[in-house]
Amino acid sequence: MRAMTDLSTLEASAASVAPHARRRTFAIISHPDAGKTTLTEKLLYFGGAIQLAGEVRAKQGRRQTSSDWMKIERQRGISVVTSVMTFEYGGHVFNLLDTPGHEDFSEDTYRTLTAVDSAVMVIDAAKGIEDRTKKLFEVCRLRDIPIVTFINKVDRETRDPFDLINEIETTLALDVAPMTWPVGRGRDFVGTYDLKANTFRRNQKGDETVQDKRVNGWDDPFFDEMLPDGGAETWREEVFLATEGLKRFDLQAFREGHLTPLYWGAALRDYGVRDLIDALGAYAPSPRAQVADKRAVEAGEPKMTGFVFKIQANMDPNHRDRIAFFRVRSGRFQRGMKMKVQNTGRQLSVNAPIMFFASDRELAEEAFAGDVIGIPNHGVLRVGDSLSESGTLRFAGLPNFAPEILQRVRVKDPLKAKHLKKALEGLAEEGVTQLFRPVIGSDFIVGAVGQLQFEVMADRLANEYQLEVIFEPAPYAEARWLSGDKADVEDFANKHKGAMAADIDEQPVFLAKSSWEIGYVGERFPKIGFERSKERA
Repeated sequence: MRAMTDLSTLEASAASVAPHARRRTFAIISHPDAGKTTLTEKLLYFGGAIQLAGEVRAKQGRRQTSSDWMKIERQRGISVVTSVMTFEYGGHVFNLLDTPGHEDFSEDTYRTLTAVDSAVMVIDAAKGIEDRTKKLFEVCRLRDIPIVTFINKVDRETRDPFDLINEIETTLALDVAPMTWPVGRGRDFVGTYDLKANTFRRNQKGDETVQDKRVNGWDDPFFDEMLPDGGAETWREEVFLATEGLKRFDLQAFREGHLTPLYWGAALRDYGVRDLIDALGAYAPSPRAQVADKRAVEAGEPKMTGFVFKIQANMDPNHRDRIAFFRVRSGRFQRGMKMKVQNTGRQLSVNAPIMFFASDRELAEEAFAGDVIGIPNHGVLRVGDSLSESGTLRFAGLPNFAPEILQRVRVKDPLKAKHLKKALEGLAEEGVTQLFRPVIGSDFIVGAVGQLQFEVMADRLANEYQLEVIFEPAPYAEARWLSGDKADVEDFANKHKGAMAADIDEQPVFLAKSSWEIGYVGERFPKIGFERSKERA
């Protein structure tokens, strides 16, 4: 017997519902080192998508993590790109978007969160809410994304459970409804107790033959065996307080983003993972309506629509490929169908669409609302493009944010300057960094949120394009997009040619030596807007 099977009553039988209603498209958000990538691997393992889950920083020779497929990710044990993995479990189709955990890649993460319907927030049981977690939660809140919380690493030294719950409620202004409770903590941790189903789940190593043990409530003598030396009494007091004193789960409040169901576990040892995946199937929403420029698009509509939220080049270094990650918003996609790009009017025949498993792939014959497919293309599609059968719908564009660090980049071999330009444009289209071409001079200026982005960029230029590059300090500290009447913008640009540049979309950008200079120039030119972000049209 599997715990939480009664949750299936919340959804219609998977065999009788529309294909899009079976989809669960979600991301995992966390602070670095909270266990996000490990949890991702375990979800795939429990879902039957992989045979052996590899942990981050695994010993040499052990299996590498599926979601961290890029060389630099495997070397450093971090996620720096978004990867997509699709698998089936319990009658549902899960599309898991593994986002970069490092804050230097926040823009890629933000774009990815526009493509999901729910999220799992992973919290380290010893550290609680950390800066990165808080920032990502705020992005989810802006989009009303329902969040399931997983407190990880309960098998190590932890903070008091009620302190952690209180921190979530006060820091994030989010109600918490515990669904399971850890049986013991640290070295005494032996499993999880389902507060509703009255079952105890040990289930180590994902063994399907290990059955959940049904107990007669939290006062069952069984827990005296599990937690000897008086530990059971302390545990029962905690469960009583959690049951009687904390919020009860409410499906509507969860899906509106006001409440989070809470699960406890230790992903590295497989504890709590099945609790989480069962909950995502039962509670997480199927594809939601998406606002477009003319109306809201419902997932169940017959016409196929969707948008590109990411571009990734060289996923297969042997083929110099360039893949657009396309989230289907409504209807049914079929291989070979024709779609129109809204902003260019160009028609595409998609003959070789891809279903993802990190860097692995297979041909997609069809896809439904909620699915993410890859569309091979050579520069035809850009991040933010909306595609549909009619070509008339446009979903909200994805933002670019002003970089925090600006550097010059030049190639060591001057004969490869032209090759560098093409490579930089390709990486900029992916969103790895931003690229600015000064009006005066031949140097390229690249912008990033953090130093790690430059390291990743140098690594990819060397490995994928065979270009050895040098980064040098730029004479600028800030970049701002200009807005205003065309004549006013052109007048400003002509008077400040030495500080003007164009981005990859040929939009005018003002490069300033300091934030003070932006304020000073802004006072002198009140008709010009100096924008920290722009929508990728």
